[in-house]
Amino acid sequence: MSFNSIAGGHQSSRTRFEFGRTHVVRPKGRHQATIVWLHGLGDKGSSWSQLLENLPLPNVSSTTNFEAFYSSSVKWICPTAPTRPLSLLGGFPCTAWFDAQDISENAPDDLEGLDASAAHVANLLSTEPADSIGGFSMGAATALYSATCHIFGQYANRNPYLLNLTSVIGLSGWLPCSRTLRNRIERTNETIRRAASLPILLCHGSGDDVVAYKHGENSARILSVAGFENLTFRSYNGLGHYTIPEEMDEVCRWLNARLELQGS
Repeated sequence: MSFNSIAGGHQSSRTRFEFGRTHVVRPKGRHQATIVWLHGLGDKGSSWSQLLENLPLPNVSSTTNFEAFYSSSVKWICPTAPTRPLSLLGGFPCTAWFDAQDISENAPDDLEGLDASAAHVANLLSTEPADSIGGFSMGAATALYSATCHIFGQYANRNPYLLNLTSVIGLSGWLPCSRTLRNRIERTNETIRRAASLPILLCHGSGDDVVAYKHGENSARILSVAGFENLTFRSYNGLGHYTIPEEMDEVCRWLNARLELQGS
């Protein structure tokens, strides 16, 4: 899918990003919520759609089967990032939501790429209920960037961001534009309200050798200082740059509580 690099559909740049195939895991019952899940660097949407379709979810109580209860209500959308030359890899092309020179919250920001990916996600969710975004690694970074667009009501290029996010999840990721986040926040009542009310779950492994644990921890701290009061940070001792059932169980429990899903 070709998408204009300027978010919101207003063209002022010739750059176009060709997004790959989108994979959808459809709800088995009454559709109550939709979550866009963004893969990591060099990956594709199908990898996560297979995992999300077969989550080994636990019981939440002795009377409710969490797997039947949860999977029947949620639709997962797993897009694939554009293939682009990546500065981090010396210009070698791979799937990436934005260009990156380094993997950390202090790296230079590719605002054009971030805006294009955030707009692509917003477009996928434009007609969906209970709009949530989650992701792993670079996908988590893109989800957190979308969270900042949500509270400002606009992309970095100042085109309007119209999606009403209900929750954001980031696994083994980092916060883009962290150096400018506090400076950009205008202390209006609406910005404060949006930041304080948006639930965010961040999870990171202490043994991550790709996106260092300190980057995840610093990102959580910066978001909290910026006014994201409804933020949960979970650390996993020894976990590397991958996910484990314990972490995904936490994601599902957290989502179930935040989205207030009802049995179908």
